[in-house]
Amino acid sequence: MATLWVLFFIFYFELLLKTGHCTETSSQVLSITPNTQEQVEVLRNVSTQYQTGLWKPASPHNIKELTQVHLYVPANSSETVRNLLQRHGITHEVLLSNADEIIEMQMRNESGDPRSGSTFYQRYHNLEDIYKWINRTAHENPTTVKAILIGSSYQKRPLYALKLSLNNRPNKKAMWIDCGIHAREWISPAFCLIFVQYSLSFYKVNSDITQILDNMDVYVLPVMNPDGYKYTWTKDRMWRKNRSPTNGTSCIGVDLNRNFDANWCTKGASPDPCSEIYCGAFPESEPESQAVANFLRSNKDIIQIYLSIHSYSQMLLIPYSCTMDEADNHSELYEMVKQAAENIRRYYRNVYTYGAGAKTIYLAPGGSDDWAHNLGINYSFTFELQDRGRYGFLLPPSYIQGASNEALIALKTIALKVIEKTQAAAGSPQNV
Repeated sequence: MATLWVLFFIFYFELLLKTGHCTETSSQVLSITPNTQEQVEVLRNVSTQYQTGLWKPASPHNIKELTQVHLYVPANSSETVRNLLQRHGITHEVLLSNADEIIEMQMRNESGDPRSGSTFYQRYHNLEDIYKWINRTAHENPTTVKAILIGSSYQKRPLYALKLSLNNRPNKKAMWIDCGIHAREWISPAFCLIFVQYSLSFYKVNSDITQILDNMDVYVLPVMNPDGYKYTWTKDRMWRKNRSPTNGTSCIGVDLNRNFDANWCTKGASPDPCSEIYCGAFPESEPESQAVANFLRSNKDIIQIYLSIHSYSQMLLIPYSCTMDEADNHSELYEMVKQAAENIRRYYRNVYTYGAGAKTIYLAPGGSDDWAHNLGINYSFTFELQDRGRYGFLLPPSYIQGASNEALIALKTIALKVIEKTQAAAGSPQNV
């Protein structure tokens, strides 16, 4: 008799699964567009009072009517959030129904050994693997690559920038590239690794990268926010800020891209330590932003191009983000990102929006690109890589190469134009 009861419960349980009356919830990403100001307020409340992660926009204050919102909803908040949306007549689309599975898959890493071949660059890597890669790359290329310790994070992790110098030409200018300022944007460090590998492999093979590296040294900081990046691999995949505490609160972290001295902590940043866009106690209060700022200040006479790699939304941005005012060389910068976006579309059939940050997205003071431009690095840019929201911060590893190819062609377009302008100003012929 007992056996019959067991068989009955097994049969009933399987029937529930098949009919959909018993379903296992998973973390999801929702796309929501509020139609009224009341719905805007509901969404702002959901994103702050419930255990959710606001992907787009970066802050609840930027949620507006008729503007798409991307919200990460953990499994344990799913039912509550869905009921709340339904109660207020707010419709939504599920962008990702299986976020937990995607996160687990992206953290799988069969081999962290750079010698494992080209597939190394088609995967995401934890911080320890990236440090090993930095050391190995410098060790295997002693005449062309140098690892420079520019500082350390709040938790005393090293900030290594790789200097690529492929020849000994005198009076060379330089380009700076930083990746991973926001911890959850994994495609960003992945691009930095691919850029270095591509530069070393295709120098004297590809004419564009050869011309760039003949005329410029390149400084590459693969992970600007190592504490936050480590945290995304061990505790919270959606973490954005660094990991420094603030006295008087249990909230952790500063948004490093609101911590530079460019209209610091004005509209578009927050003085609240619990906010995702917390600006910090003062400009460069964080050791990570201070290390980058000190290095750029020390080398501002040779660094011509500043480039910060972010995700997601497929945008090529120029100063300013901290004000609606245009940069003094706005037209010049605008033509560069316009041409870069056209080249991406021509070669890869993908669309990138371009323009000044404040007018293209929203006000975001304290950004590194605006600060670098004000320092005197006239050619300052932020790239927002793939995608537009289908996967967002959980961009699959299979997209790494494509996203990096698009960023690379934009980088080449801009760098070659800067070299052309520099040589024209100096009256010297351009190399071919």
